[in-house]
Amino acid sequence: MNPAEWLVRTARRQPDAPALFSGEDLVATYAGFAASAARIGAFLRARHQVEPGDRVAVFMKNSPVYLEVLYGIWFCGAAAVPINAKLHPREAAFIAEDSGAKVLFVSGNDELSGLLPARCAIHDLASDPASDAEIAALAEPEPRAADDLAWLFYTSGTTGKPKGVMLTNANLHAMTYAYFVDVDGVLPEDAAVYAAPLSHGAGLYNFMHVLRGSRHVIPASGGFDAHELSALAPRLGNVTMFAAPTMISRWLAAARQSGYAGQGVRTIVYGGGPMYLADIEAATAQFGARFVQIYGQGECPMTLTSLSRDDVMDREHPRWRERLASVGTAQSCVSVRVVGEDGEDMPVGEIGEIVAAGAPVMKGYWKNPEATAQSIRNGWLWTGDMGSLDKDGYLTLRDRSKDVIISGGTNIYPREVEEALLTHPAVAEVSVVGRPSSEWGEEVVAFIVASGDETPAAAELDAHCRSLIAGFKRPKAYVFETALPKNNYGKVLKTELRSRLA
Repeated sequence: MNPAEWLVRTARRQPDAPALFSGEDLVATYAGFAASAARIGAFLRARHQVEPGDRVAVFMKNSPVYLEVLYGIWFCGAAAVPINAKLHPREAAFIAEDSGAKVLFVSGNDELSGLLPARCAIHDLASDPASDAEIAALAEPEPRAADDLAWLFYTSGTTGKPKGVMLTNANLHAMTYAYFVDVDGVLPEDAAVYAAPLSHGAGLYNFMHVLRGSRHVIPASGGFDAHELSALAPRLGNVTMFAAPTMISRWLAAARQSGYAGQGVRTIVYGGGPMYLADIEAATAQFGARFVQIYGQGECPMTLTSLSRDDVMDREHPRWRERLASVGTAQSCVSVRVVGEDGEDMPVGEIGEIVAAGAPVMKGYWKNPEATAQSIRNGWLWTGDMGSLDKDGYLTLRDRSKDVIISGGTNIYPREVEEALLTHPAVAEVSVVGRPSSEWGEEVVAFIVASGDETPAAAELDAHCRSLIAGFKRPKAYVFETALPKNNYGKVLKTELRSRLA
């Protein structure tokens, strides 16, 4: 089923319900939202001859129009190719060309001229609105099958060219339904605030709120601003949002200065990167019972595991710290295992690669059967993430398989070292990588951003590590930085850190 049908149904049921906001300003009701999507779908069909199954890319900053464009693409039966607006024009051009997009929607970006093939039209709705003849709205969304492509998501490409993850209508349906069961209920009076890029996880969470007829709010800044959110949330009320751990850390620092304690926020779903134990303990102490964790990846969008609000707040269970440091238990629509290289299950507590199977798992990689065969084997998605399961089914992430450090023939998981260092009061951020060693094969190096003006002594950090983890895991060197390199989704670029060492 076409996801645009969800929008149409909600618009018919509650046409006057407020739908799209820019900050606190109402932009469109659900009737207006659906009508705009229908007109954009008609425009794509009339001017650009977009047919069902074609791809249409979106290289725009967050705005209410972004959501109208997405649903316009689905309205005419095409597949959306959202591109992070922070990417370089050449990176965006690669994605548009690789996906075979017929149209690329932009918002004031003229740097793409000459970078795209002639078959891909660039269109800015603000500067070139559709004519009346082109926007005779489509009466109904184009019928689509469960296995048809709906969202072509390109991986962040931290280790090479990004790959296109093919997400079907059925994949998006499963992700949406699992949210209601495993993550959070959604209310008509909720306000989904999109402070993270709509091209990524935040945008995927639009479906639940369209189904329930909730408000969709783009902050006036168009992105994440901690002070803006602290002021906006109490005025909106019932705010729900997706946030990367780095966003929560920045919001927490601002909240401590202003005294903000989460007023107006109902739920913050966090994921998309490592949330360290010390950080989530501090966040819950400041904001209270507002957090739910999800673990997923583009290949199984937002739907591998979840850690419930109750688990995040539990301080009574004898192993509550272990659970809080985990990513929770398998969501209802997937099976999750931890396996060795032979594909056999690892014993409880032992580390292996995380694999998953179920309705949300991608159809495959776009035009890349070799990568698809490598990632999906016998119906199981090999995630590339390392982890362990406890006897109760709670999954704890260790690291990406490529980030594991092998020193003296022993595996060292950077996240464990990072967790230890982050409990030192002088450490604000840390990322641990391995560097070649003629004696040990690899040795541990920690890149650190200090929390104050003075950097802690290496001997002090050494002693701190020895008090928490085995001596062989402690860093052999500490490199102090003013900031860690990150990609457009807030993930630390460990490849960049390794290249600095090289």
